[in-house]
Amino acid sequence: MGTQSHITRVGIVAKPGLTETSVELGLVTRWLDERRIESVIETETANMTGQSGRRLASRDELPSLVDLVLVFGGDGTLLGMADRIAQANLEIPILGVNFGTLGFLTEVTASELLSVLQAAIDGSAVIEPRMMLRSHVARAGQAVADRIVLNDVAVTGGSLSRIVEFAVTVGGDFVARFNADGIIISSPTGSTAYNLSAGGPIVHPEVDAFVLNPIAPHTLTNRPLVIPANVEVTIQPVLQRAGDEAFVTFDGQSGLELQNGDVVHVRRATRLMRLVRGSSRNYYEVLRAKLRWSER
Repeated sequence: MGTQSHITRVGIVAKPGLTETSVELGLVTRWLDERRIESVIETETANMTGQSGRRLASRDELPSLVDLVLVFGGDGTLLGMADRIAQANLEIPILGVNFGTLGFLTEVTASELLSVLQAAIDGSAVIEPRMMLRSHVARAGQAVADRIVLNDVAVTGGSLSRIVEFAVTVGGDFVARFNADGIIISSPTGSTAYNLSAGGPIVHPEVDAFVLNPIAPHTLTNRPLVIPANVEVTIQPVLQRAGDEAFVTFDGQSGLELQNGDVVHVRRATRLMRLVRGSSRNYYEVLRAKLRWSER
């Protein structure tokens, strides 16, 4: 846990098409103006919400221009910015305002926005460091992709309904050849995303571990495995039959098709994501609210 202060520029990004954020965005920019804090607005967000006369930047440019990123939307929008911040070799904090349907990461409500933003600016906010994953794809000894992600790296079969064989090692030790629809390597933060949908465990964000989760494995004894975060995981799809396909996706934001012999490497990133939390709730309260625990 930690706090952040000395914020002089705030970057603002909204989910594409989320025009209902225009009221909150206008309110925030005026609030920042009153405190002589510059707003830097993502270009598509400015166009969508009718903002003018502000400094604009692309999503890729934004991290290097600001001290805090404010995200309006759902977890997908926040993931995209978290990955861009890490790729820029930065650790500026992100404050996510939930306009989505679930929102484990964008858990601050519109009514809480200004009070949480004030806490972030004056240094009293709770800021959680979240582990990120670094993944690269090796093809014939060359890296063809290199990404930093917050939630997960997924290696999956193609569009046809057929299982693929995946050879997996952890820390250099062979684990198994999994016949499955795919393999998910998840961070603790990502344990409530694709991993949870695929039957994996929820891992508290402070636990120093990954989850290795086969997707719909052909052998029922293949279960999700929690492994130390200080080791490297490799996944190699075995594409031997005509029509076999495999793809790797990074946080569901980007990806590429794999060739036979490609190896996907996943390890802990050196950079952390810094998440500004609403001070009124803890992690278990978020789980209860989002997963509707104890409701009948």
